[in-house]
Amino acid sequence: MTTIHLTTKIKASKQIVFDASRNIDIHQQSASPSKEKAIAGVTSGLINLNETVTWRGKHFGFYLTHKTRIPVMDFYDYFVDEMEEGRFKSFRHEHIFEEQNGVTIMKDVLQYETPFGIFGEFFDILFLEKHLTNFLLERNKVLKEVSEKK
Repeated sequence: MTTIHLTTKIKASKQIVFDASRNIDIHQQSASPSKEKAIAGVTSGLINLNETVTWRGKHFGFYLTHKTRIPVMDFYDYFVDEMEEGRFKSFRHEHIFEEQNGVTIMKDVLQYETPFGIFGEFFDILFLEKHLTNFLLERNKVLKEVSEKK
């Protein structure tokens, strides 16, 4: 299992950052390089507890779909999205929000497992972990820009 940890500081309240983080439209904006679109479930606006979204995007030259559910949500501190259907063996993304002196510290903890045994592990080491880290960094850059404008 691979775990990616990221911390982003955003000059906005955690309520604003929390809502931006679960906003389907903002995610699509940040994922535009992979042409990622919400195609089923919640396809616009804010996703909530026990709701699902199915994404379709182009990664590594292939169009892939990825369905996630929000099984845990604690306003405005924490939520989790977990894969229900997709190419990963497992995929869980924790979103953690803390506010200190008007600055929100947003933490991402992404844990995933690749299928295909040793071949999946090599693919992860060579390409996937870097790809997912860059995907999250771009997402967080857009979240920061959008949240700090409000």
